Amino acid sequence: MNLAVKTTEAPAGSLEVSDLYVYYSGKKAMGPVTLTIPGKQVTALIGPSGCGKSTFLRSLNRMNEMIPGCKVEGEVRLDHEPIYGPGVDAVAVRRRIGMVFQKSNPFPKSIYENVAYGLRIGGMNDRSELGGRVEAAIKQAALWEEVKDRMHESALGLSGGQQQRLCIARALAVAPDVILMDEPASALDPIATAHIEELIHELARDYTVVIVTHNMQQAARVSHNTAFFYMGDLIEFDRTEVIFTKPKQARTEDYITGRFG
Repeated sequence: MNLAVKTTEAPAGSLEVSDLYVYYSGKKAMGPVTLTIPGKQVTALIGPSGCGKSTFLRSLNRMNEMIPGCKVEGEVRLDHEPIYGPGVDAVAVRRRIGMVFQKSNPFPKSIYENVAYGLRIGGMNDRSELGGRVEAAIKQAALWEEVKDRMHESALGLSGGQQQRLCIARALAVAPDVILMDEPASALDPIATAHIEELIHELARDYTVVIVTHNMQQAARVSHNTAFFYMGDLIEFDRTEVIFTKPKQARTEDYITGRFG
């Protein structure tokens, strides 16, 4: 399958991870990790700082390849098709599996051009089609009413919460199957955080969402599934209500109850 385009039958957006390891300069940072992330659900990755959850997240769309000295072993499949391996285009993978970072990173361009950027890179030049896709993505990101009269103003004039939703719109514009979010609300105030959490709920109707969070209450509020990482290992993965009420592993219970972390 060509990962640059979707198949005619809408994929479920599930991610199958098998014996995944990540090394930095020859030193193991994470692994082995084996789990299946269900499509069109929210999966939260929790654990103390430095436990491997962001490393794992970046492995799901090959962002780790941009780090000098990083080596990834194992397998990740999107709807049963490998995202690593000979002949698989990393750029095409990142179109299917979008990323939203901890700190909002709008380009020093207009609101419109921020969202149109990925579409233009992909070769879309028709003004009508561009405009429709940009508007649809901004509406999906619950930002339209706030910016519809400011589309050609600089994105840098938006508030922090608005900038983060703009970055989500930018990821949505290229029609991914999966959206990865690395602490998307950690730099935001409680009101902006609530907007992001509500948006995550909405996005899970159409996309697979994987979110890294240090905030266990947030993980409990927004996710269907939770993975607990500790010292580079996946300790436990289950439905969120199970992780937070009846974890099978003692280390999971100790972390959830605040005994460490």
